[in-house]
Amino acid sequence: MRYLVSVIDDKSNPGSTDRRPAISAFNERLIAEGYWVFSGGLADTDAATVIDNRGEQAVFSDGPFVESKEYLAGVWVWEAPDLDVALKLAAEASKVCDRKVEVRPFL
Repeated sequence: MRYLVSVIDDKSNPGSTDRRPAISAFNERLIAEGYWVFSGGLADTDAATVIDNRGEQAVFSDGPFVESKEYLAGVWVWEAPDLDVALKLAAEASKVCDRKVEVRPFL
C-alpha cells in the first residue's frame, strides 16, 4: 500500500535547517529497503498560488489556500506492506527532519 507522508513545519517554531544530510541518508535507506517512491521539499507558502476554476472563469489567488502557523513543507510517498511499517518509518522521519509528519494512505 502507498502512503503520503506530509512534513509539517511551524512558522513560529521551525525545525532545524541543517537536516538535509540526515534526510538524504534516510532517503537512501528508504530506497535500499524498497519503501521510497517519491519525495520532495516545497517552497515557502508565500510562493503558493490557489486556482479555483469551478465558475465561469478561473480565479487565481496568491498565497496558500489556508493561513496557518503550520504548513506543508514537503512530502514523501512510500510503499509499505501495512500501516504499522509506515508509522514506524514516519516516527524515524519525524526525528530525521526535525518536524511533525502526517501519514495518510492512498485510496
